[in-house]
Amino acid sequence: MLPSVLAKLSKPGPTRRTFLVVSAAAGGALLVGYYFAGRGKPRQSGELNAFITIAPDNTVTLTAKNPEIGQGVKTMLPMLIAEELDVDWRQVVIRQADLDAEKFTGQFAGGSMATTENYTPMRQIGAAARMLLVSAAARDWGVAVNECTTAGGVVRHPSGKSAVYGSLVDAAARLKAPDLASIKLKDPKDFKIVGKRVGGIDSPLIVRGAPLYGIDVEVPDMYYAVFHKCPVFGGSVKRANLDEIRRMPGVKDAFVIAGSAAHTFEAEGGTVSTGLLPGIAIVADSWWRAEKARQALQVDWNEGPYAHHSSAFFASEADRLLAAPPVWTYRKDGNPDAALKAPAKVVEARYDYPFIAHGTLEPQNCTAHVGNGVCEFWAPTQVPEAARGLIAATLGVKEKDIVIHLTRSGGGFGRRLMNDYMVEAGAISQKIGAPVKLVWSREDDFAHDFYRPAGWHKITGGLDAAGNLTAWKHAFVSFGKGRQFASCAGLDPSSFPAGRVANLSFGTSLIETGVPMGPLRAPGDNALVWVFQSFLDELAHAAGKDPMEFAAMVLGKPEGKPVKQGTFSAARVLGVLAKVRQMSGWGRKLPPRTGLGMAFSYCHLGYAAEVVEATVAKDGRVGVNKVWAAIDVGRQIVNPSGAENQVQGAVMDGLAHALNQKITIENGRAVETNFDRHSPLTIRQAPPVEIAFVLGDADPTGLGEPALPPVIPALTNAVFAATGTRIRSLPIDPKLLA
Repeated sequence: MLPSVLAKLSKPGPTRRTFLVVSAAAGGALLVGYYFAGRGKPRQSGELNAFITIAPDNTVTLTAKNPEIGQGVKTMLPMLIAEELDVDWRQVVIRQADLDAEKFTGQFAGGSMATTENYTPMRQIGAAARMLLVSAAARDWGVAVNECTTAGGVVRHPSGKSAVYGSLVDAAARLKAPDLASIKLKDPKDFKIVGKRVGGIDSPLIVRGAPLYGIDVEVPDMYYAVFHKCPVFGGSVKRANLDEIRRMPGVKDAFVIAGSAAHTFEAEGGTVSTGLLPGIAIVADSWWRAEKARQALQVDWNEGPYAHHSSAFFASEADRLLAAPPVWTYRKDGNPDAALKAPAKVVEARYDYPFIAHGTLEPQNCTAHVGNGVCEFWAPTQVPEAARGLIAATLGVKEKDIVIHLTRSGGGFGRRLMNDYMVEAGAISQKIGAPVKLVWSREDDFAHDFYRPAGWHKITGGLDAAGNLTAWKHAFVSFGKGRQFASCAGLDPSSFPAGRVANLSFGTSLIETGVPMGPLRAPGDNALVWVFQSFLDELAHAAGKDPMEFAAMVLGKPEGKPVKQGTFSAARVLGVLAKVRQMSGWGRKLPPRTGLGMAFSYCHLGYAAEVVEATVAKDGRVGVNKVWAAIDVGRQIVNPSGAENQVQGAVMDGLAHALNQKITIENGRAVETNFDRHSPLTIRQAPPVEIAFVLGDADPTGLGEPALPPVIPALTNAVFAATGTRIRSLPIDPKLLA
């Protein structure tokens, strides 16, 4: 599920309006910019969008336009440019672009879209620059362009003439930009950089602790701030002991911020509200002094309308709603009720999962300077253009006056799609008239997240005498109002096995709440795939079928030809299933209380099938011995090192969801507010992950999210295979398995 704010920032590939602009830069460097036309609104002709700078000394500087949140895009996008430019990777310098909507489009991190959107355009950028340099050399030598070759940043001719790119800069900059249609891209068999293992460009800096992240930013005359909000969602300040706080050592000021009307954007599955919430800002000469002052705060809160909400209340409401017909049936194929009266076997089960926090290792932070004609931000944001709109709407400044510098993010996972921390920093800076660095505490980060929504499901399936799936009736309780789901709380009506069961219905009933929700890595799918794939495993066992064979039965015959990108492909699912079956030795004999479980998913244009081997100790503790993952994200893996990192990270995140993580709501607030009660996967829990990429004919797509959803049901299905106990509630409770 891709929030539409990302879809709006994402632009289509090259069109007939797409063109290159070239100019000579200061010092004689060549800059090549790529012009992306807006949808129906082409930009002004001649705007330079600089991706490549080649200096006379042959240093090649490549610009990475998208935010780096650990997904490797700062390395991957320049690799595509460098490949077609035909330079040695060792001569490349990479710089991070700031927000510039006039030069760049699609400056966001989310939805696993970086490869999908940029694979061909970034290659064309490199190829166009190479063509200019070759043309300049050919003209100087009086030879045909097609007689020249390039390698390692050098143009060569069979006569023995050669020239490094840097020496051709001035001449190349005077040439007419080539038509994209005339640019020939490399055959992948000739790739020298793409498809090879390349280390992350920032990795050496990370290892030695160099300042890269938003939390590292320092600017002159900067103050530090904390922002204390009501622990109850929707609450506001009545009164506080601010005079006392202002007298504390190092404190410059302490004041109430009343908040403003929430800024919203439509997301798939609902509306995300983000903006300036009410709270108390404390500004001091160090963050520690600001935090110590906060600990002395005495606040009388207006807790708002949701102070009585709790996880127990939501569960009770879900029980009540699941006992009645769904309020809204939004997909119905055939007649599930009638079909469920006829089959040889009926299987019914209920599943539920909790709220989960993002838990980014780097807490939310932003440095801002607003005032005296300046409006400048340094922030680890996933969507800087959306941040600019939010800041303008909230602080009353013009978008064109806002400068946003992109820092590396210490994890994103969807949390940094909401820019509440940025507008908070801006409001505090605007109030005191000086630069401010706002840093949330870990407790702030957990207590004021946009959580992965909780959900409750009741499913009834029907099997005929041959074990075929004939009916699927699915009731779902989630959050929202009327027929509008809260952000990422919905169930896509096309979710598998929809379209492959003759009699199927999806119906929902919604609970209204003030708990903030939003996208978390593999939004929606990170929970829903667990429900669907767990129940499919239940049906397979009820039918007396091997789960792999049952999956193939439900999928049906593979398509005779490749399907359009963005359309579910049974053939590609069967491809990853066959690969993971072979990798894992599916069906082999295992020791007692050890089992294999499998699951698959289609998520963010990628296909993943995974097998987990798990052992359950006598005290109920679950140990994951190994995970096998077969992934199909198209015909090309740009950086195998980064790709494997993404799959491994997604698997570890999914296992943490299943084993360790939940947010409990009591009295309208989050109970778990640190890693001790909402833990990422520990080193002892982390298994080896064997990965295989299944390459086909499809265009390359992203990897940040597709590998996460299947690992959760693969684990719980393995637990069932090991113990005979079905896990229908997350996280796994060892007491059920002892």
